[in-house]
Amino acid sequence: MEGTSTREQPGSGRTSSRKKEHVDLCVGDDVTFRGKTTGLERFELVHNALPELDLTDVDTTVEFLGKSCRFPFIINSMTGGYEEAERINRELAEACEETGVAMGLGSQRQALESDRFHDSWRSARKGAPSIPMFGNIGAPEIAGLRSTDGLRRLIDLIEADGLAVHLNPLQELMQPEGTPAFRGVLSGIETLVREMPVPVLIKEVGAGLSSDVVRRLIEAGVRHVDVSGAGGTSWSGVELLRSPSGDVDDPFWDWGIPTADAIAGARTLCNEHGIVLIASGGIASSRDIPVAIALGAHMVASARPMLKRLMSGGVDGLVETIRTWERHLRYSMFLTGSADVSALRNAPLRRTAP
Repeated sequence: MEGTSTREQPGSGRTSSRKKEHVDLCVGDDVTFRGKTTGLERFELVHNALPELDLTDVDTTVEFLGKSCRFPFIINSMTGGYEEAERINRELAEACEETGVAMGLGSQRQALESDRFHDSWRSARKGAPSIPMFGNIGAPEIAGLRSTDGLRRLIDLIEADGLAVHLNPLQELMQPEGTPAFRGVLSGIETLVREMPVPVLIKEVGAGLSSDVVRRLIEAGVRHVDVSGAGGTSWSGVELLRSPSGDVDDPFWDWGIPTADAIAGARTLCNEHGIVLIASGGIASSRDIPVAIALGAHMVASARPMLKRLMSGGVDGLVETIRTWERHLRYSMFLTGSADVSALRNAPLRRTAP
């Protein structure tokens, strides 16, 4: 869950108030795609009645950003930069630490503007000292990048293992305060890849990465891409709800590349170049994880469902959900004869009826 714009004056507080609005809308309103799905429901794993392994043989662990994860799952970038975000990030992190999964932080743009809410990001690392964790900045903040000093401070703020840059041209276009200014972003990415002390991840925010964009990112030196496809939260929809016009019938509510199509389009390129492919965008149930991996993902990420579960059930409820998803992944691997996640990436899929 992301949100950024480029008009606000440093320290103005507008970034903080917008972040709170984003969280409130995502928890309380229906901001999902209306006429488009992720496409993951079009696929199912092929049952293997002779798996030739025991359930205890199944190994769900993976390495991500140089650290071990209990299974290939990320609680994806959500929030930070306002008062309540300190608790939210701490509790999300505590659940990640207890279950051994990775975590992404929300856009840290506000932390560049002011140090007022730095604890809203520090709280995440305090709650999760050992897991893979990455920071986050918006594409407009790196267009025409001249120095990485500020971004290095963001890394230090959370002792990050990586830095994500989120590409959100559609959201910027729809956002009342947004400025759709993306000239120079690719050059900025190249600079980050070359100069940052941690890996740079590139992610969309729910409209998907096309295979052409993935190719250009790889040519720029990027080694981690999150396709973040359409079918889950519509950030265009979120911004339309925030707009004074309230035009909820806008045709751009459903704009984007479905998650399944984005994964499939990126798979060959990522395999050829050894790129870590992350699948997100509408990952809303345990069924989505093994299907996304069999389509080609190395890691799978979810944001809004995790936040809603935290809000309804607290840390214990979120931990229970994550452990259930891990157990269901293990069962899926057993029932497809996949001893590890690499084998699951090659497990057969069949198309279901549309």
